Amino acid sequence: MDVRIGEILPTPRHGKPVEINAYWYNALCIMDEFVGMLQKPDRKKAVSDYAKMARQTKQSFREKFWSAKLNCLKDVISGTAADEQIRCNQIWAVSLPFTMLDKEQERQIVDTVFEKLYTPYGLRTLDPADAQFHGKYGGSQMERDLAYHQGTVWVFPLGAYYLAYLKTRDYEKKALQKVVRQLKTLESALGEGCIGQLPEIYDGSRPSFSRGCFAQAWSVGEILRVYGSIQNAALTDRHIIV
Repeated sequence: MDVRIGEILPTPRHGKPVEINAYWYNALCIMDEFVGMLQKPDRKKAVSDYAKMARQTKQSFREKFWSAKLNCLKDVISGTAADEQIRCNQIWAVSLPFTMLDKEQERQIVDTVFEKLYTPYGLRTLDPADAQFHGKYGGSQMERDLAYHQGTVWVFPLGAYYLAYLKTRDYEKKALQKVVRQLKTLESALGEGCIGQLPEIYDGSRPSFSRGCFAQAWSVGEILRVYGSIQNAALTDRHIIV
């Protein structure tokens, strides 16, 4: 969310953004696993510096980012009103392999994101109830930039949302079937704009016609990742869905 128009920052997120901290925690956990893999078998496993930092990060994250009032995570820790804006960035704190929250908190995040930000074509970048919400992406370059991350629907985060949803439902059969049904809505998007492709963005209020880049690789890649996860669930015989 890095748009800048001269000295104007349409989406200022100074401070500690939620998704950056989620990725940092995952990096620490992954490095700790590497340490374990590289240790000699005959030596007693010591607690690595990465594991210590991960524990500290997890404790601090849970204390500072969780909002019982919002039933989700704060978007940023900055001491400003931006902290409690409901944005899609928090979904990566659930979808990533290593998470810092308990299962009930993760479910609440997924439910809040669905209620406030979900559309069949992507996730809104800001809650429509927010005073800064821009429901239409269009007009001059400045008008488009002001709306770009202020409510505009992005296809890309939809992949993380579906993976987070399946994860918090333990890949149950009903959950898998629900995601498959919802993904079918995107089939119509393949025939609009660039044939056989998914676009970058849609309007925040009425996401029906594609905007921005009409063939966006990360939009396609994230949806393929969801399909891959569903197929893997079937192949591992967790659940067979038809």
